Amino acid sequence: MSEKILVVEDESGIARILQLELEHEGYEVGLAFDGKQGYEMINSGEYQLVLLDVMLPKMSGIEVLRQVRQSGNLIPIILLTARDTVPDKVSGFEHGANDYITKPFAVEELLARVRNILRIFQQKPKDQEGSDVITLGDLTIELRTRKVTRKDNIIELTPREYELLVYLIENVNQEKSREEILSEVWGYDFIGETNLVDVYIRYLRQKLDKGYRYKLIHTVRGVGYMIKEPD
Repeated sequence: MSEKILVVEDESGIARILQLELEHEGYEVGLAFDGKQGYEMINSGEYQLVLLDVMLPKMSGIEVLRQVRQSGNLIPIILLTARDTVPDKVSGFEHGANDYITKPFAVEELLARVRNILRIFQQKPKDQEGSDVITLGDLTIELRTRKVTRKDNIIELTPREYELLVYLIENVNQEKSREEILSEVWGYDFIGETNLVDVYIRYLRQKLDKGYRYKLIHTVRGVGYMIKEPD
């Protein structure tokens, strides 16, 4: 059965182009033309991914995103916007976006990002096939619910933080460069924007390691980062 994708875009010309391109790739596509309608359609549970414009009538894309995440809905969401600065991207991710693409964009790039996000959400981490739980020392990740705890303390992560954590744990004790992390977690290259990795590593450290004697996340000088298994 083909995946269903919801396009929330008030510019009918762009919405129609996206619909045609996605349908050509074999996806089923739903359309919403304002934030309120988009929010209601997201909550229907019919869709596996959302392309969400930031500037929308009735309810902004960021507000839709915020309310969707506040309700506990983890559906992958890619933001569409004209803004293209690192602070704007980080802001979108912090509200719970899984990805971010700026207008004008190449359709091929957007389709690649759609495929990557769907792949991430559909696959299980390496060496965890058949298991719904990853444990590393006192850290536990429940894959089905995406619940993360350390020493019985629940750790609230954004979708991007969660994906970064799972990637590093999949590759425990292995040094990973910023470029590798961008390619594998974000799904494509942010040329010249490896500082995004540093930003998200800092977020993870604040949530995972602060206040704990053993630090899971380690900096590899001149390379990037890794998660080390406790001795």
